[in-house]
Amino acid sequence: MSLEANFLHCDALSFAYTQQRRVVDLWTQTLAPGLCWLRGANGTGKSTRLKLLAGALTPQYGTVRLQGLDLQAQPLDYRRQVSWVGAEPPPFEHLNPAERFAFLAGLYPHADASQWQAHVDGFGLTPFLHQPLSQLSTGTQHKAALAAALALQTPLLLLDEPLNALDAQSLSYLRARMAEAAQARDRLWLVVSHEDLGVPPSACLDL
Repeated sequence: MSLEANFLHCDALSFAYTQQRRVVDLWTQTLAPGLCWLRGANGTGKSTRLKLLAGALTPQYGTVRLQGLDLQAQPLDYRRQVSWVGAEPPPFEHLNPAERFAFLAGLYPHADASQWQAHVDGFGLTPFLHQPLSQLSTGTQHKAALAAALALQTPLLLLDEPLNALDAQSLSYLRARMAEAAQARDRLWLVVSHEDLGVPPSACLDL
């Protein structure tokens, strides 16, 4: 198998919130670069899988490797290659969007200020750059989180319901970036969405 085809690999990944039932049970999956739509009914562990891949949850069993980096053995190096936008408000709500990106840019090796500015323009964030995230609407918080995550330019981008709470302009802009990601050979966007992405993904993964 080529390195590209083996871009992200999970082996027997398992996680349970309670002892009664594993939400993720011995999940083994290999994903190539591109745009992958992760689909499944409620309760199938879609969001939990993203959190495990982001390092936000610790698996009870199993391993994750991204371009040869092992999440358990090399946690800091691994996390610097992954960005994640969840359904919850973004962390560091006391910062404004510009401050939050500046903070994150110091942690991620491929962060690009010119890309940040392009995404600020694309999502219409300029009027809100210097207001604390805690004072912004849910939709604007979400756009700020998306703009930052895209500008970090990590090989793996995890998006949980990214189409939620977006205006028409922002939806169009995000879908254009998704279309680009579907053709990429050096990065993977893994997207959980209950609605159609609006662009053809390069792969679909049904749980």
